[in-house]
Amino acid sequence: MEYTDKEFCLEVWGDMACFTRPELKVERVSYDVITPSAARAIFDAIFWKPAIKWEVTKIEVLNPIKWTSIRRNEIGAVGSMRSSSIYIEEKRQQRNSLLLKDVRYRIYAKLVFIPFDKRQNNKHEKTVDENPGKYNAMFERRASKGQCFNQPYLGTREFSASFRLITDADKLIQPIPEDKDLGLMLYDMDFSDENNTTAMFFRANMKQGVITVPPLNSEEILR
Repeated sequence: MEYTDKEFCLEVWGDMACFTRPELKVERVSYDVITPSAARAIFDAIFWKPAIKWEVTKIEVLNPIKWTSIRRNEIGAVGSMRSSSIYIEEKRQQRNSLLLKDVRYRIYAKLVFIPFDKRQNNKHEKTVDENPGKYNAMFERRASKGQCFNQPYLGTREFSASFRLITDADKLIQPIPEDKDLGLMLYDMDFSDENNTTAMFFRANMKQGVITVPPLNSEEILR
């Protein structure tokens, strides 16, 4: 069966966002815009099956990039079965966070069908003849109704995301008229090796509010 990956578009927005830079271990500092991995996670939250994967292709920044900072108390310890209690006053730590506010994006992603013989951990799946196009219809139906398996979020779970499916009939606002070299940005995590998870990066350039995301197998992806 011939099958062409279909590209979908979502408009997502929220009051606050934090797409954390992995090189900053203690203080939480956001990238200037949403990362491909965070965009992919929004699509996953709406619809995911073992037979598909999402590949983000383009990000359009619709609201001007605005920043805010907050300071929060956090607990510098993790509870366990061996430790019956944590004394908050002893483990309290103050952390600064540099966040984005009033964000709005249009994100484009392809729904890629994965043949049965190429899926990881397919031992527990039944071998059946599948119609790949049904997954397109399932996502479109769920996204148009605002349905999701779990609440999408903007970088961290405390910053929930609202979303709507963009169709050809929608009148679209233009991205911000700004060019900016965003430097190395997290692309996604490579989980292909069960014993070693690798971070992947790419050089992100925003041109008139639009960031073109290279394909996974592109030479632009750095590991």
